[in-house]
Amino acid sequence: MKIGIFDPYLDDLGGGEKYMMRIAECLSEQNEVYVFWDNSEDIKALKERFLFDLTRVKLTKNIFSKDFPFLRRLIESRRYDIIIVLSDGSIPFLLSKKTFIHTQQPLPYQNINIKTKLKLSRISKFFSNSKYTKSYVDKSLGVESLVLYPPIELKPKKIKKENIILHVGRFRVRNVPKIEDYKKQAVMVRVFKKMVDGGLKNWRFILALSIKKENRGAFEKLKEMTKGFPIEFQINKNNNALWDTYSKAKIYWHASGFGEDLKNHPELAEHFGISTVEAMGGGAVPVVINAGGQAEIVEDGENGFLWNTTEELIEKTYDLIKNEKFLEKISEEAIKRAHYFAGDRFCQEVSNLVLK
Repeated sequence: MKIGIFDPYLDDLGGGEKYMMRIAECLSEQNEVYVFWDNSEDIKALKERFLFDLTRVKLTKNIFSKDFPFLRRLIESRRYDIIIVLSDGSIPFLLSKKTFIHTQQPLPYQNINIKTKLKLSRISKFFSNSKYTKSYVDKSLGVESLVLYPPIELKPKKIKKENIILHVGRFRVRNVPKIEDYKKQAVMVRVFKKMVDGGLKNWRFILALSIKKENRGAFEKLKEMTKGFPIEFQINKNNNALWDTYSKAKIYWHASGFGEDLKNHPELAEHFGISTVEAMGGGAVPVVINAGGQAEIVEDGENGFLWNTTEELIEKTYDLIKNEKFLEKISEEAIKRAHYFAGDRFCQEVSNLVLK
């Protein structure tokens, strides 16, 4: 089959891009797969960052570009048996035999007028990355989407554990309504500093961040906050290097959505949490915010901990730090839970969804 894949954020190196390119990799084993994109360097960066095998995937002109005429897009789309689109909130009108829409985050409510109904009638199926995302997409569009959890490859290394608290994520600044980082890395830095000032010794906080050029200035301000404290940064590491750190870390932190109005802005919580699952696969115990997809991953008190306030974050972290045997027990359960989301199931689920 001839399959086309489009991700409007392909130059972002985020979880959505990892998800979509893994779909391309899976389907290219037995199908002719094309990615609609005009810059080959972005594909190269994705391969280097996530270590994908995209040798069988071809790059083709981006028919979704604003500069590409609508009628030509329709004509080109007819050449494909299947087109899979990561939606940025819009629903494309295409003439491929089948069209699938993937959603990575809650979509805002849409007015289901005649035009929208016509577009929806052409969609074979919607699928989301979590139950959290699905709940908003279904309500927004009046559809029944499937949940296809992201691809997770667990590659833990036999490395001795160290007294490390780890966070992995993109560093990205938003300007509305206030200037701050999306993933709340500054919040976690302040919490760790408070713990050190309160007497915590012989522990390090490592933030493994992916950073684009436009956010370098803001990152330097974050880095300035850490002077004099055992806080380290790992910048733009590939997956292999990240697994070294996952395997060394004892505890994993995540805080996306903290302090936000998630009722009106659900997109500001973590939509799933690939890095949380990977950290668990490396044996790091997650102590993560009780919001978004994090609450789907972590079963509180069984294979990790959920928190609502920074006081709870500190308390639950200390419970682990002060009791090594307890930490080891929860670590073993975290590894088991990570395997629920991992393995070969992603490619099989993708095939079952789009090829049958």
